[in-house]
This record gives sequence, structure tokens and C-alpha cells, in this order.
Amino acid sequence: MKNKDFEILYKDYFPRIYAFLYKLTGNYTLAEDLTQETFFQAFCSLYRFRGESDIFTWLCAIAKHVYYRNLRKNKNFLETVSMETLLESLQETTAPVEEAVEQRFLAESAKKALLKLPKKYQDVMILRVYAEMKYAEIGETLHISENSARVRYHRAKKTILEMITHDTEL
Repeated sequence: MKNKDFEILYKDYFPRIYAFLYKLTGNYTLAEDLTQETFFQAFCSLYRFRGESDIFTWLCAIAKHVYYRNLRKNKNFLETVSMETLLESLQETTAPVEEAVEQRFLAESAKKALLKLPKKYQDVMILRVYAEMKYAEIGETLHISENSARVRYHRAKKTILEMITHDTEL
């Protein structure tokens, strides 16, 4: 791929990768930095892209790894994880929360619960909720079947809800 082709790729996919990382971080500056790093990593490893998945799926996988690397480096998990989208996805099965204090508590509980999940569930939850990927795309990205992606997502969601319920009972 020539530099000009990569520029086109960058222009076409930058907004989607940036939105994905912004949903994960909730921080415009950090999302932009991580997006830049994602495209740098993609440029350096473009020769490894085999075309077995959609280019967006491949870029999301790189972005997810860049995000995790940033989390490990900074160790500020709770500050760098945006939970609004996660809570919206969970609220479809929970009662509406009327008080802002309760909402804040739920957000913190959801952050903690997400981080306690096994990595295989975290990955699926992040790709489904934040990247808004279809189960088939998640399967491609993680090299699992579409059905496994569905099962892992629903197990993760159930576990998070149980952890939140347990936290609210205390």
C-alpha cells in the first residue's frame, strides 16, 4: 500500500476509530492520541493485514490493544473508562434510575464490574458496546464463532448486572 492509499484509509476510518476510542475513554484528547497511535501501529503492521476481515474490524482490534496498553501503562482504569454507553446497554433490563447519585453509583459499580470480568468477556463487551460491532464482526476480530461472541456478551452483561445488584444491596 502506498502512502497516498494509507492517507485515504486514514481519512475514511479516522472518525469511526476516534468515536470508538472516545466511547472507551470519555476523553477527547486521550481518544485522539490513542487514535493517532492506532493508525501508526496500523501503518507499521499493514504488511500483516491479510484481508481475512474487514479493514475496520482490523483497525478496531489494533485500537483495542492500544487502549489496553494505555490502561496498563497508566493504571488509572476507573478514570479512563467511560461507562455511559455501558450503562445505556445495561439499562434495558434494569429499572430506570431517577437520582443522579444513584446513577453515579451505578456507573462506578459498572466500571468496577467490567474490570473484574475475565478478559474474554471484557473484549466482547467493549467491542459490542463501544465499537457497536455485530456479533459476526466480534467473532472475526477475536477469532471465535459468532455464537460464542453472543454467549460471551450475554454472560458478561448478566455478570455485570449481578455485581451491580450485589453492590446496591450492601
